[in-house]
Amino acid sequence: MKLASTTSLALFLLSSTTSAFQVRTPIAAHPVSTIGRHGLPSALHAVDPSPQKSTAASVSDIIDKTTASVSDATRKIANKMDDRVYAFNKIVIDSVYELICLIYPVRGTDRDFARFYVLETVARVPYFAYLSVLHLRETFGERDLGDKMRTHYAEADNELHHLLIMESLGGNSSPVDRVLAQTMAFFYYWYVVLVYAWSEDAAYHLSELIEDHAFNTYSKYLVEHEEMLKSRPVPEIAQKYYVDDNPFLFDLFCTVKEADENGDFSARRPKLESLYDVFVNVRDDEKEHWKTLCNLVQYGDMQGCANSLVQSTEAEPSKKD
Repeated sequence: MKLASTTSLALFLLSSTTSAFQVRTPIAAHPVSTIGRHGLPSALHAVDPSPQKSTAASVSDIIDKTTASVSDATRKIANKMDDRVYAFNKIVIDSVYELICLIYPVRGTDRDFARFYVLETVARVPYFAYLSVLHLRETFGERDLGDKMRTHYAEADNELHHLLIMESLGGNSSPVDRVLAQTMAFFYYWYVVLVYAWSEDAAYHLSELIEDHAFNTYSKYLVEHEEMLKSRPVPEIAQKYYVDDNPFLFDLFCTVKEADENGDFSARRPKLESLYDVFVNVRDDEKEHWKTLCNLVQYGDMQGCANSLVQSTEAEPSKKD
């Protein structure tokens, strides 16, 4: 008798608690038209009316969509580059690039590798310049620069191997090409040092423009000379760097990685069967550098935004007095 009374009391309390919860649920949060059966928003049922799939799956879909909407709403706003600095950087980089293109027109011959040798000699210089300034700042007591310094070192190492690949293809066989490339690199180094000491964003934007040119140049060359590239073997230095060596530095410069289907960030592991594959990977490396630089310019952070959201830096019109 006592047990029955206790059971009845428990059932009564449970029923009362449930009713109280239902009363306190803010129905007004959903328009009347969106309330479906069982008091759930009809959107849950609209996701998949098929009786073969569970309600849990429908709820999961709604949660995923809601999370995506929240992410979009809270997405960081990218900083823009002062239009005067932007325009000046464009003039500098476009002028140097056009000069190299004029001296080294693409003809689908071994002479093309001299052009890539010059481009890679110049393209790797900024990372040395960044490290020089960062080392100096660190010497004078500034700390928390380690992540940038490690990444820039890995980027410089990557560009070095691009250069070694072009040298292995005969790109530096002419002393004229070597003198031209090294002279340009010498003066550009000091220019970037001064710019970086004045404004990191402006210096990073210079390299962003260079890497954008590099990616487009390699992409065009792959399309126009695919057959020639596929007929040539993989240089030994490329095999060593991309396949045989410890991938620590290679992974380190890839700061804006692509998530796989499980949401994990997997490392890029190149496959090399011909010189064509080597050039594909060199091109993809340039894109990795470009993404990192875009994030540094726009967010001041190497992982400023997700891989799929990276865009070129835009100019911000200067305010008129």
